Amino acid sequence: MARRVTVLGSTGSVGTSTLDLVGRNPDQFEVAALVAHRRLDVLVEQARRFRPAFVASADEAALPALREALAGLGIEVGVGPGAVVEAAKVPADLVMSAIVGAAGLAPTLAAVERGAIVALANKEALVCAGDIFTAAVARHGATLLPVDSEHNAIFQVFDEARRDRVARLILTASGGPFRSADREVMERATPAQAVAHPNWSMGAKISVDSATMMNKGLELIEAHHLFAMPEDRIDILVHPQSVIHSLVEYVDGSVLAQLGSPDMRVPIAYALAWPDRMATPVARLDLASIARLTFEPPDAQRFPALALARHALKSGGAAPTILNAANEVAVAAFLGGRIGFLDIAAIVDQVLDRLAGRFGVSCLDDVMAADAAARRQAEAAADQA
Repeated sequence: MARRVTVLGSTGSVGTSTLDLVGRNPDQFEVAALVAHRRLDVLVEQARRFRPAFVASADEAALPALREALAGLGIEVGVGPGAVVEAAKVPADLVMSAIVGAAGLAPTLAAVERGAIVALANKEALVCAGDIFTAAVARHGATLLPVDSEHNAIFQVFDEARRDRVARLILTASGGPFRSADREVMERATPAQAVAHPNWSMGAKISVDSATMMNKGLELIEAHHLFAMPEDRIDILVHPQSVIHSLVEYVDGSVLAQLGSPDMRVPIAYALAWPDRMATPVARLDLASIARLTFEPPDAQRFPALALARHALKSGGAAPTILNAANEVAVAAFLGGRIGFLDIAAIVDQVLDRLAGRFGVSCLDDVMAADAAARRQAEAAADQA
């Protein structure tokens, strides 16, 4: 039988790549529900093509337009945060969680709580509420499949049955557009320069995170929760070619790596077909053509976001939630022209210093309270920058 798939964040980069693969394999997949925030024209086009049972937009003002555009197709329409959560509860074998930011927390948890296979492309679920999510996965018998290329790579070569034989995890990073830039260049960087990733095609927010290397900091926290690995056994290695997506070192000195072209459809396909594999249309890796793979340590001075993330993980409690929320606000302020590129990490540092230790995290409401407080502080800091 075809695997029923719900896509949370269907109009974003991961969502559209997911539906590209689904559309190429109509005998293997059918769409149960679609969720988006903006780009309603794309959402409508997707709904008309895949005919899901339910379509939701986080934008409450979108209801009249969605109902009119999808009239007569037998598709139920919902709007607002509650409808997004309802979409995650629609019967589906696999839920692709690709909503960017803290907005993806509640619907992803809803999918976990009904025991679904959750393909996780939303970093914030584990960054902000890692202990809550991993406990819920165990309690409800859900399956968590990492979609980020780095964690998906680790997942493919991680010996789950002998995890005590794993010595360390090595997350690779392209280094982003400013890998070799000095701080003076970075200080003058424009949003257009920051989103011009050298290898990957991604959304603006994730591209800026790559430019600051905050994405690696968030991925470090995520890897800690996904693979139950302590912070001091997770390393980051800059690999500009983005061919080796991550590595696992074992106690005997063996290092296993997953390689592939820098195309998100590869890890997405692995999650969609798991535990099987499926064909993809991506360019095949030609190592002879690439000829050389290079590596270097990250520069902690030019990319302070890495140290901030490690500090947040070691601090525990709500510190990772605060880190993430402050970063989201600071990145948005940078993209909106309100602050400079180097101000992003400075604002995150400032907010962490003010709020870390003031919040406990035992439930999703605690997470959202810490998130809201961090956003307020970050907005105030951006106004003063």
